Amino acid sequence: MAKKEIKQQHINIKNKRASFDYAFIDTFTAGIVLTGTEIKSIRQGKASLVDTYCYFSNGELWVKNMNISLYLQGSYNNHTERRERKLLLNKRELRSLEADSKTPGYTIVPIRLFINEKGLAKLDIALAKGKKEFDKRQTLKEKEDRREMDRALKH
Repeated sequence: MAKKEIKQQHINIKNKRASFDYAFIDTFTAGIVLTGTEIKSIRQGKASLVDTYCYFSNGELWVKNMNISLYLQGSYNNHTERRERKLLLNKRELRSLEADSKTPGYTIVPIRLFINEKGLAKLDIALAKGKKEFDKRQTLKEKEDRREMDRALKH
């Protein structure tokens, strides 16, 4: 019997705003509990991490406001677009994240949603500290300087 080859899918949905608003302290890769139509929509690239955040409830980590668009062929089995979804991490990671996130000024934000080599949906999350207005201006200045350097090298 021939091995079934899985077509590599390059789904890489990023939360671009997160790196502007937060300084990342530590990152983790978590699994997500999804329904059948949700994973199909993600494989089509129809998901968004805008205004998404994570929180703890009864020792479990949940992601809120993650938008996964309805699956077109979903019929009555379709999912709710912005429901809360459970994240899967091991106990040690959960305990350390929960302790760190209780510190004032720290939060947990999703950075990237992707499909791994086994075909499973994964979410990169980060323990993050909010940037001050000065830090945001500094980030913009560095970005602008990099653009200027790239332009100078091209000419």
